Amino acid sequence: MASDRRIKDRLASLIISTAIVCSYTSCKDTRNADYTTPKLNFETSIENDFSVPKGWQITLWAESPSLYNPTNMDVDEKGRIWVTEAVNYRDFNNDPKHHLNFEKGDRVMILEDTDGDGISDTSKVFVQDKDLVAPLGIAVIGNKVFVSCAPTLFVYTDENGDDVPDKKEAFLTGFGGFDHDHSLHSLVVGPDGKWYFNTGNAGPHNVTDKAGWQLRSGSVYTGGTPYNDKNEPAQLSDDGRIWVGGLALRVNNDGTGLEVVGHNFRNSYEVALDSYGNMWQNDNDDQVVTCRVSWLMEGGNAGYFNANGKRTWQADRKPDQDIFSAHWHQEDPGVMPAGDNTGAGSPTGVVVYEGDAFGPEYRGMLLSADAGRNVIFAYQPSPNGAGFDLKRHDLITSTQESTEAYVWNDIDEDKRKWFRPSDVTVGTDGAIYIADWYDPVVGGHQMMDTIGYGRIYRISPKGKELKTPQLELNTIDGQITALLNPAVNVRSQGFEKLLEQGEQVVGKVKKILDSDNPYHRARAIWLLSKLGPQGKTIVKNVLKNDSDPRLRIVAYRALKDDAESFKKHAAIAINDPSPQVRREVAISFRDKTWEEIRPFIQELFEGYNGNDPWYLETLGMAMDGKEELAYAELLSNQPEDPLYWSNTFASLVWRLHPKSAINALKERALAESLSPDLKKQAVDAQAFINETEAVAAMLAIHKSSTDERVKEMSQYWLDFRKSNDWYALWAWETEKGEGFRVPDDIAELNEILLNQDTPTKQKIDAGKEMAGSLIGGRLLISLAANNQLSNEVINGVSEAIFNNPELEIRTLASEHFKKSGERPYSITSILELTNDVSKGENIFLTKCITCHKNGTTGRDIGPDLSSIGEKFDKTALLDAIINPNASIVFGYEPIMLKTKSGQALYGFLLSEGETTVLKDMNGKQMVIAADDIESKEKIKMGIMPNAFALGLTEQDLANLSAYLLTLKNSTL
Repeated sequence: MASDRRIKDRLASLIISTAIVCSYTSCKDTRNADYTTPKLNFETSIENDFSVPKGWQITLWAESPSLYNPTNMDVDEKGRIWVTEAVNYRDFNNDPKHHLNFEKGDRVMILEDTDGDGISDTSKVFVQDKDLVAPLGIAVIGNKVFVSCAPTLFVYTDENGDDVPDKKEAFLTGFGGFDHDHSLHSLVVGPDGKWYFNTGNAGPHNVTDKAGWQLRSGSVYTGGTPYNDKNEPAQLSDDGRIWVGGLALRVNNDGTGLEVVGHNFRNSYEVALDSYGNMWQNDNDDQVVTCRVSWLMEGGNAGYFNANGKRTWQADRKPDQDIFSAHWHQEDPGVMPAGDNTGAGSPTGVVVYEGDAFGPEYRGMLLSADAGRNVIFAYQPSPNGAGFDLKRHDLITSTQESTEAYVWNDIDEDKRKWFRPSDVTVGTDGAIYIADWYDPVVGGHQMMDTIGYGRIYRISPKGKELKTPQLELNTIDGQITALLNPAVNVRSQGFEKLLEQGEQVVGKVKKILDSDNPYHRARAIWLLSKLGPQGKTIVKNVLKNDSDPRLRIVAYRALKDDAESFKKHAAIAINDPSPQVRREVAISFRDKTWEEIRPFIQELFEGYNGNDPWYLETLGMAMDGKEELAYAELLSNQPEDPLYWSNTFASLVWRLHPKSAINALKERALAESLSPDLKKQAVDAQAFINETEAVAAMLAIHKSSTDERVKEMSQYWLDFRKSNDWYALWAWETEKGEGFRVPDDIAELNEILLNQDTPTKQKIDAGKEMAGSLIGGRLLISLAANNQLSNEVINGVSEAIFNNPELEIRTLASEHFKKSGERPYSITSILELTNDVSKGENIFLTKCITCHKNGTTGRDIGPDLSSIGEKFDKTALLDAIINPNASIVFGYEPIMLKTKSGQALYGFLLSEGETTVLKDMNGKQMVIAADDIESKEKIKMGIMPNAFALGLTEQDLANLSAYLLTLKNSTL
């Protein structure tokens, strides 16, 4: 019966699809499967000390004192440039006494070229506000100016056009990241008329939109500023979903309809939309040479944390997994492809250039600023299956040599490297504008420039005078001119004005479909879909017949929210020859019921070629929350024996990992006839099923497999999962916390120290006895941290605790106990010493590999040093070794945890949730059940021992730093 029903459903879908298509095309399919994009192929020349494509020119458009420390720009319909300043930038890190500081708060500036000579000649303050503390985003939308400054997205309204705000409101508030780079970023109007923006991973984000819908998002990320001390992973928003880390968000222009359109970033600086509705962004990294530029698929999980935000990528890194794949969880089901690995850097503003001023070969170019690398990267995204290829080019740079080895805190006297592009935007004239933060360093909430100097550059083609158009927004022709303007938020004004007039403008808007600029045609499709039945009919015809798949994608995106006609539109697009169109159908299925999408699932799956990670991820999104039903449906068309499944189906099962596939996956993992990769796929899929039966199956695989690789993989997953998702599913005998009981003798000594009536000498004797062991030493440090030891006891115990045999204790004790004989080092003197790289390597092998790795050598406890030479110069390296607590990398901030049994534990936080997992200095993972924890807090002192604790001389440091500078293998 079920089989008959499936056949009938599929026949119905095919009949609907065929009938609709044939009625409009006489069964001749005019739809192309693919499209071509221009290839960036340019030579460069030096203009005004910058490398730019030949035939281009770059001019200094504005500089201080017209503006200071620019963070973001936008353009209004008059062609003026609006700028957010961050003069009061991270005062906790940059002493305002030694830097330019505004007591009245940061500012929004308006700059203009009034005489058309290509250089700004006026500058005025739009607003200066104490609530603006280093704002990171601006959007000018008509008479409303949106300023992004966590925790609030402010809107200033200029009701009379005098460039002075008449009203200030909180449009949305509750975002984490106050005074933090990983916080709220700029808003941009999408081609659909909705507003898009993003925020970094400095949560939690608890935001309520104007309709009362609540976003609740977070992760284990804390730190970076004194204010970002609490966060919370695995929160449910009102849509019933868990959103993690940095987010891309969409909202209606009245503040209702807030929704997440992408998540699990680290800190994407802003999101850019092209006129097709594609979202583009960049993202920075944990200083491990894995920054990226990506296409953001709607609803996509970008993979910085695990799926619920409870674990860092370091916690989830698999044995021998390369850092880029680990950093973005590229081997986990449910994560979108990461995009282009740009290496080290500090990615900032992004925009898509859709104008014609530079010629058709540059139209559609994605621009990504990287302040660390002194460059504007350029891409012409080209189709690759359901996703895109991104080939990177240095479009505009202040240096002619490669900046691949960029070091974020390397203070270079070469002032070409002080060019720090914080944003890139497109003017109404079609020119490209670049904001320059200008500083010897960038990142880490630091700056060295004390006067707040900033600049804006203008890039234009030689021999072509680009004029700022006079836009008449009170006429239909003027509104259409605005709609076709290359400035993103300006064209939204034309969109809204035309939309207000309804069907009477259909004729004129339809003419745009004849444009030779496909981005113009795309804008017309979005608008026509909202202009009543006439406009919608035109858009439906584009979906059915247009030869360009990009425009069919726009048509489907514009029509998909029409609930009444959803199935008709899906039936048209489901058999589209383009995988990118079918991708959009899959994405639109995510929030539909099984009954609504069931007739289309088999055909959607049959469009998967087995090698397209983007398409596979969209299939997973389509079946989200419906995995068991989808698996059963598709399984009926597979061989009964799971060993004979098609590879495409096996990869889908990996992506869905439904509970009902547990036994089949076990059979595949144990099958001698399957390839190693297919067996690994089955084992990995099993590891993502959070059911008792999956644990039993993994244990059976480990016990029964004759394949050593399968035994190793299954053992890894058992060891790993019992510390997190499987902890509560099985009786892990050795993981119940019995080992965290304080031994009786140490407990008695601890009581002596806590008893107020105990004489000081007796306390000191008890402390000395405790100081000789690991558990006793930990408890002493905990007591000192909580101010439970007098100065006399601390002084009396100090010598003993620094003789503790455990390096962990000797290192942590230095925050609270007094060590005699520690001498200062002179970095200046060390830099003058002759160094010996081979001796430095020997020091590394004897002192450093107990905690750090170089390639396959060493232990994975502290940060991987395989590419340390790409990230630091010699001065910075020496400072990090001598003062390891000055700048602790995220993921390596030490935690002090007190158990209810009285023990104190120290280590790096790997994950928290059902259990908290710490990694101590020996690499041992300590798994503590949530109900066994009394308290947990970060400590200021890092676990990495300093140079004195390691017994290093200044000559040793010269040799060691010279060797570390040779480690530049970022592929490890």
